[in-house]
Amino acid sequence: MSATTTAPDLDQLVAAASAAAPAMARATGEQRARWLEAVADALDAAGGELVPIAIAETHMPEARLTGEVARTTGQLRLFAAVVRDGGYLEAIIDHARPDATPPQPELRRVLVPIGPVAVYAASNFPFAFSVAGGDTASALAVGCPVVVKAHPGHLELSRRTADVVRAALAGAGAPDGAFGLVEGLEAGRDLVQHPAIKAAGFTGSLHGGRVLFDLANGRPAPIPFYAELGSVNPVVITPAAAAASAAQLASGLVGSFTLGAGQFCTNPGVVLVPAGAGLEDAVAEALGAAKPAPLLNGRIEEGFHAGLEALTGHASVEVIARQGEGATDEVPAPTVLATTAAAVVADPDTLLAECFGPVTLLVRYADEAERDAVLGSLEGSLTATVHAAPGEDVRALAETLSGLAGRVLFGGWPTGVAVTWSQHHGGPWPATTSIHTSVGATAARRFQRPVVFQDAPASVLPPALQDDNPLGIPRRVDGTLVVG
Repeated sequence: MSATTTAPDLDQLVAAASAAAPAMARATGEQRARWLEAVADALDAAGGELVPIAIAETHMPEARLTGEVARTTGQLRLFAAVVRDGGYLEAIIDHARPDATPPQPELRRVLVPIGPVAVYAASNFPFAFSVAGGDTASALAVGCPVVVKAHPGHLELSRRTADVVRAALAGAGAPDGAFGLVEGLEAGRDLVQHPAIKAAGFTGSLHGGRVLFDLANGRPAPIPFYAELGSVNPVVITPAAAAASAAQLASGLVGSFTLGAGQFCTNPGVVLVPAGAGLEDAVAEALGAAKPAPLLNGRIEEGFHAGLEALTGHASVEVIARQGEGATDEVPAPTVLATTAAAVVADPDTLLAECFGPVTLLVRYADEAERDAVLGSLEGSLTATVHAAPGEDVRALAETLSGLAGRVLFGGWPTGVAVTWSQHHGGPWPATTSIHTSVGATAARRFQRPVVFQDAPASVLPPALQDDNPLGIPRRVDGTLVVG
């Protein structure tokens, strides 16, 4: 396939996805689980071939990429467990109550697949948020065909991964057209506007995501566009925490904001520190152990340097430390900046803008009022973190942060997102375009819609709603949760 998918080729792929959709919707949870496990097994087996391709295209280290393959296959297997469990169907039965006022009909509700899904691969996770990543896994799990838009930063890897996925799905009995791949900017625009595409998942920049989001909403029949976008992931360090463990906090911060050259969507970009607590010196000292690493591509390099220039050019911002040994434009120096709470409140658009790369901004606050004023200036984020001393009352702070982010951490650092049943990877705008998660079991909810059957004959009910519960799944019957 060339670097640009033609319009006729895109139409053919989407038509195949549409043709596959009914059979995929009818497939049992067990069948879909086997599809996902087949893909996971195939990717594990192909890791020795795929990782070197990823190294060549992304400059990421082998250990990081090998771990990412394991994360990718792990999340495929998680969704296999999700569909076997059956709770994702949210089956609900309310029997008729003719004696109610007004009389209540019989109502049976279940979630069904939404139809063919477009997935836009990310640059910074060439496996876990790419061709066979979480969006693809969660859509296939609920019975939606997937058409992936490859990221130009790792085209060869995308093509080879797609080959592995297609072969594994075919070998496991999935319908033809269950999975496809397109390439090129125009194909990406056309894909989200194709009338047969019913939803889309995206991980990437605020600008790129907003363009596609607007296209999705501007269609004659708008579709859900689930995008993970920009995030500064604020961290709050209390005076008591700073006094108790400044060196440990500094080391943890440096390790987090330099991880992967700062190219994580959960990178701690803004850190509120008590003024005069000595944290700035501790962070500067800890930065000495950091090593510059290459950025993924030229576009990210341009964005990082422009963002860093905007921050350092602000009259209130000081450069606290730079680890410049071996740094170049392509391998930027990890940098720690500092400013004041008053400056942030006066110019949040500049000082709270995401700078995607190895930089963090320390914001000095004198008291809780200044701290809360900064928090009130923040937009939505994927994460928010509190570092407090043991026993310190942070209930009010936790409530504030839970209004800003989808995941609130107490201790620790936000880089790294565990793939579990309970995980939520999302947050208020501009972190995402929706209230849903792109990581964890409930990511599947994005690609389903509810259907209610009223007074339906037994012959038309899907298995999840039949009286004898042939799937053995958990259901809510007349208001009571019944475990399958």
